[in-house]
Amino acid sequence: MQWAPVKHRLVFVDRLLATLVHLRHGATHDVLACWFGVDRSTITRAVGEVRPLLAERGCTISPDVRLRSLAEVVEHLGATGKTGIIDGTEIRVRRPAAGRKERDKFISGKNKQNAVKSMVVTDEDGRVLFCSPTKPGSCADITHARQLGLVKLLADGPAVEILADAGYQGLGAQTGGRVVTPPHRKFKKNAPDWYEEMYERQRKAHSSRRIRVEHGIAHLKNWRALARHLGRREHMSDTLQAVAGLLSHQQITDLKSARQM
Repeated sequence: MQWAPVKHRLVFVDRLLATLVHLRHGATHDVLACWFGVDRSTITRAVGEVRPLLAERGCTISPDVRLRSLAEVVEHLGATGKTGIIDGTEIRVRRPAAGRKERDKFISGKNKQNAVKSMVVTDEDGRVLFCSPTKPGSCADITHARQLGLVKLLADGPAVEILADAGYQGLGAQTGGRVVTPPHRKFKKNAPDWYEEMYERQRKAHSSRRIRVEHGIAHLKNWRALARHLGRREHMSDTLQAVAGLLSHQQITDLKSARQM
């Protein structure tokens, strides 16, 4: 029996292009299969091959420097003297099937929806430096940071300043004040007017400094694959880190172009 020659061959450039379109615009595998003239399974296999490769690239800091781990991020911040900003972000995912073990772990206590959570690190200019692997949505921000080893990295590493929101209160004492969070509210009831004015001023000053991480997260979620993930949850970490790497490369390219103008 003689096999017919393959009519369509998806070379690496096409596999890369299909993956980029899928991540940026959320095109389904069926649509991509029609576009490239191949079977749906070919696109699924191509995306599954290319997505981890993009995730392993890390975040681009300069044309010859990439950050692939939280330890490298802390070292980079210490070497450059820049302030880092951390925040947790949630991405909606499909609800696990009924009867699935640990089904409730994916329910976010904040948004009351099925989600996975990642810790995002940016610099003071809002450039993405790191996105952690995802955790179920029920994991608290401070717990996730501790599990990633942030406390040990800051306590044993260079003197850096990390800005965080109230969800990370408690890390400041564990890291020698290197994690800076909003001030604690000392008066819960009947606070004096002078204290309310001072507290609000301090809170706004801190918020205005850490707003850059919110901008970085917003740029990440402009990629349709992160607006709401409808694929397998086990692929979410690779998807998020691949998008972070691509976005950081775009940010560096835009910055370089702006300087040349």
